[in-house]
Amino acid sequence: MISQVVSTIGVVVVGVFCCALYYWLSERLLQLIFPVAAGAARGATVNLRRRAAIRPWLFLGPAILLVAVYLVYPVIATFVLSFYDRAGVNYVGLANYRWAVFDDQFRQSIFNNILWLAVVPAACTFFGLVIAVLTDRIWWGNLAKSLIFMPMAISFVGASVIWKFVYEYRSGNETQIGLLNAIVTALGADPQVWISLPFWNNFFLMAILIWIQTGFAMVILSAALRGIPEETIEAAVIDGANGWQIFWKIMVPQIWGTIAVVWTTITILVLKVFDIVLTMTNGQWNTMVLANLMFDWMFRGGGDSGRSAVIALVIMAAVTPIMIWNIRQAQRDAGGY
Repeated sequence: MISQVVSTIGVVVVGVFCCALYYWLSERLLQLIFPVAAGAARGATVNLRRRAAIRPWLFLGPAILLVAVYLVYPVIATFVLSFYDRAGVNYVGLANYRWAVFDDQFRQSIFNNILWLAVVPAACTFFGLVIAVLTDRIWWGNLAKSLIFMPMAISFVGASVIWKFVYEYRSGNETQIGLLNAIVTALGADPQVWISLPFWNNFFLMAILIWIQTGFAMVILSAALRGIPEETIEAAVIDGANGWQIFWKIMVPQIWGTIAVVWTTITILVLKVFDIVLTMTNGQWNTMVLANLMFDWMFRGGGDSGRSAVIALVIMAAVTPIMIWNIRQAQRDAGGY
């Protein structure tokens, strides 16, 4: 344990030293190439401008290189692999894409992803907005926000294990230890294997992600609500608007940009959902989503790099436009352009 701590501290110290040394050497190199001589005002001004133009690229150079190596190259390699067989050796053209179009499991995964996209972002944003408004009106609102935000600190796998106990089923006359089945049996109904119920089991899995992400939506939207000018609310009250009208016609329009950013951020997360499905059902009972299908084709049954590459490209194609819009919206709200 001590050796690990020491080695970690050593890596941090060496890393910081190397970064500082790189920036110092870069600055010295600029000074040597573009000197600023005393008495040469025109040349000094030109060289200062050149330094200012080159310096950001020198400082960002290592980060750009890492992004190119660990992000751009894998995308290109994945695209190339999508035209090869399972071993990535023989060229098969569009065969993997034809498989994706006609494969029942792939279509089921697409349907499940669309279902998640239709429910989870909307539910998280709605609950987050309602909770943000309500908690601002009670004296113990900060405590309530802390409790609602707490699931964000739990990993998706940890949250899935917690909810496994909620959906737990015991056969026969055994005592039901699952919270949901305990309530059902207390009301006189029969217990169910909830996560195996066709179609509805997807919603039971969605509840886990909604439980986790509602806190995120609440915090962002609460900050946006506090940015609404009090004069606007007071003017609406004087004009006779009730609470419902103030909420929908005054508050929501003024924070619509933030609502859209929260919605799209959760949408990107939903498109990549993997841990919850893997932990809860492993994709059984028609709960498979694209990320889990890609994992199965890549790492199970000998692996198929061609088909898994196609699925990865589909996920990337779905995520990229939303991510670009999200970044542009955030920049626009910040006054970037």
